[in-house]
Amino acid sequence: MRKQFIEAWSKMINKLVSWLDAIIVNLPNIIIAIIVFISVIFISKYVNKITLRILDKGKLQKSMKNVISKLMAMITVLIGFLLILGILDLSKTLNTILAGAGVAGLAVGLALQGALANTYSGIILSYIKFVKLGDWIKSNDYEGEIVNIDLRAVTLKQIDNNLVYIPNKQVVENAIKNYSRTNTSRVILDCGVGYESDLDFVKKLAVKTITNHFDSVESESEVLFLYKEFGDSSINFELRYWINSTSGLEVAKSKTEAIIQLKNAFDKNNINIPFPIRTLNIPDMKLGDRILTIAK
Repeated sequence: MRKQFIEAWSKMINKLVSWLDAIIVNLPNIIIAIIVFISVIFISKYVNKITLRILDKGKLQKSMKNVISKLMAMITVLIGFLLILGILDLSKTLNTILAGAGVAGLAVGLALQGALANTYSGIILSYIKFVKLGDWIKSNDYEGEIVNIDLRAVTLKQIDNNLVYIPNKQVVENAIKNYSRTNTSRVILDCGVGYESDLDFVKKLAVKTITNHFDSVESESEVLFLYKEFGDSSINFELRYWINSTSGLEVAKSKTEAIIQLKNAFDKNNINIPFPIRTLNIPDMKLGDRILTIAK
């Protein structure tokens, strides 16, 4: 037992001595590797700042500029890491690390498939010219101003000042309606008048009211008035005109003002805007018939 212990102790001492010899032999390389490591850290920070300065001249989203600059810094550190492995003559270790990274990358890719899809979609959105910060868009049944685009979601500020976070993947895969790509927006207003109304007079009055009230409408020819159908209680029409705004909120305000002005004009000219009415015709019945009906 004592002999085995002495042999084990001797082997351990020999191993430590061999390691110490290896350290002494490779001490210059180790010192160089440490210097390279410290240099790479400072260089990566410098690369981060330089990349941000270059990207500030472009039109990318701020969040994407930060991501790209950090990615460039990480690439710099990775290059420095590979250089250090070469200095220390650890090429075999490098092969092992690369093999392990491949297996780990596959596992992580499968586990984070949804997150990676959002990240990829976020990169795509940052390069799309017709979707920018400050644009008023409608996507996935949500409408609002784009206040942020990152690697996870697009943030919209709605009319009620609430924020909606839409995953990037859903924005890329579905239709996007951008109200801010043009200088004007169309206001569409639906209404109806009673069957007893003079339709020609209603049309002229509605067009004149919109033209006189909104500065963006320069002439009556710019207002589109269309009768749509014979409704249950009214003859329905559609009124369309343009305003100098791309904001959904401004469109809603203009529509509200148009409703007020049309209602006032119709009231002054005794034009009825009817609400749905349902008439029930009950045939005359004798008292005995009523009693018989109730009895049934």
